[in-house]
Amino acid sequence: MTKTEFVAKLAERMDVPKTKAADFVNAFIDLVTDSLKEGEKIQLTGFGIFKVNHRPARTGKVPNSNQVRKFPARNVPVFKAGKQLKDATN
Repeated sequence: MTKTEFVAKLAERMDVPKTKAADFVNAFIDLVTDSLKEGEKIQLTGFGIFKVNHRPARTGKVPNSNQVRKFPARNVPVFKAGKQLKDATN
């Protein structure tokens, strides 16, 4: 499902115009992004947890050329599904 399809279904379910539903979706995305940038964890009980994990610097080989390459440390966003979401999809 694309963002446009999601917005259309949300608008239909909430009985609001698509522009209003798009505003809701964009606000949610912005809030999650801003919170993760600040290092906060977002826990939506039953749905899941959005958080940032730190990946330390490491070295590895490039498969095609066998050259050793250094990969810098970085933060990566992670979503862990909650129990209710897991149960609903199984």
